Amino acid sequence: MSFRTEKLASVIKKDVGEILQKDYQPSGTFITVTQVRVTDDLSIAKVYLSVFAPGQDEEPIYRHIDTHQHEIRYKLAAKIKNQVRRIPELLFFHDDTAEYVNKIERLFDKVKSQGGLDESEDNRGEDPSQ
Repeated sequence: MSFRTEKLASVIKKDVGEILQKDYQPSGTFITVTQVRVTDDLSIAKVYLSVFAPGQDEEPIYRHIDTHQHEIRYKLAAKIKNQVRRIPELLFFHDDTAEYVNKIERLFDKVKSQGGLDESEDNRGEDPSQ
């Protein structure tokens, strides 16, 4: 990404995060914009979201945001209209990075508990006499 796309991605991340938290965040939940990727021609912004909703299904929150995509873009335009000529189209995606990290950690714990990784194997290449 060029400097301009990175800068625009940063601005969109901040402003869309504020818009979502202010107007589209149900009580008892927390919506976070984890990452924004802008195409080189600045026409599309892929917005990755993480939703923390203890005891609730997250899917309706994502659907609600998707159905109000044009409204969110309009609110974003009001904030950044002096910084860009054309407001990028917003595409929202579920950021599953945290779930992936948890899955990998569970797999490592499982392998370790089954004796697949021995503590002495973790110190390969080190001289035990030192």
